[in-house]
Amino acid sequence: MNLLSLCWKPFGHEKGNHGANGVLGGGGSSGGSKEGKDGLLWYRDIGKYGSGDFSMAVIQANQVLEDQSQIESGQYGTFVGIYDGHGGPETARYVCDHLFKHFRGSSLWVLSRRSCSYVGVLRLCVYAAIAAESQGVVTAETIQRAFRQTEEGFTTLVSESWSTRPNMATVGTCCLVGVIHQQTLFIANLGDSRVVLGKKVGNTGGIAALQLSTEHNANIAAIRQELKELHPNDPQIVVLKHGVWRVKGIIQENDYYVSTMPQMLTRRLLSRILSVSRSIGDVYMKHARYNREPINGKFRLPEPMNMPILSANPTIISHDLQPNDSFLIFASDGLWEHL
Repeated sequence: MNLLSLCWKPFGHEKGNHGANGVLGGGGSSGGSKEGKDGLLWYRDIGKYGSGDFSMAVIQANQVLEDQSQIESGQYGTFVGIYDGHGGPETARYVCDHLFKHFRGSSLWVLSRRSCSYVGVLRLCVYAAIAAESQGVVTAETIQRAFRQTEEGFTTLVSESWSTRPNMATVGTCCLVGVIHQQTLFIANLGDSRVVLGKKVGNTGGIAALQLSTEHNANIAAIRQELKELHPNDPQIVVLKHGVWRVKGIIQENDYYVSTMPQMLTRRLLSRILSVSRSIGDVYMKHARYNREPINGKFRLPEPMNMPILSANPTIISHDLQPNDSFLIFASDGLWEHL
């Protein structure tokens, strides 16, 4: 497969960040794709890679750019990653650098080229209409192993940085991954990003939307029940504050938003940042030795932590691709809140 690698430069990166890189295919041409910028919006229209098309759009929503995205494509398949960071950019960057490497090592996956986007924004969606043939070994177990190795690696980084950068323990990211392998789509998710499949309906020309991923957000009744069952001796494992359900211990993180921002924006920020029950990073919510001084007092629990509060164990599903499967939308919660 002949691939073309482009350098995408959407908007003002912090010093030291990489530009966004894309891997496109189709005989060394971008297929006439259009790139544009409108204020804080950056986008690329239909481009070619692998054996299909994709487009991408990002919107900067924070002064600190915390998110990452990743597309890996070649003759052996396609890998898409959406990493919706919170508390800082470090975890999302780490995941973008390491998750696919661990996955590739676990699954004997070999790609012709790689693309890791350091656009670091809070609004990100990747549109893919793809079909791929693969020759690796991909299972739910290999994906889960890659997540576990990435979590362990970041925890080690926090440990090594504890004396100089203790607040690294309070940084985390949601993580949504899609892998296409031999006409099977695997979806792995931590947090509240979402992937939706568009399916053609008969011969009507209509499209039905099917959510494939499972979200881990305390505003979902099933997630609150899951947390209560995992923590039967903690009646405050989830709390309702300002109309938003939040996981215990993350309550203090952004209380100042309540008095300084409009109500609608306040609710969205609290819901997105403070309500996820699964993530990579956030080690102060997983290991008691990091929930103490010298991290900022607003992150410290008032009582001892006897077991992890957050989890890095992804929900993984598989879907056999069918001829009427038309497209996929991978996006962080910022997109879905407006639909």
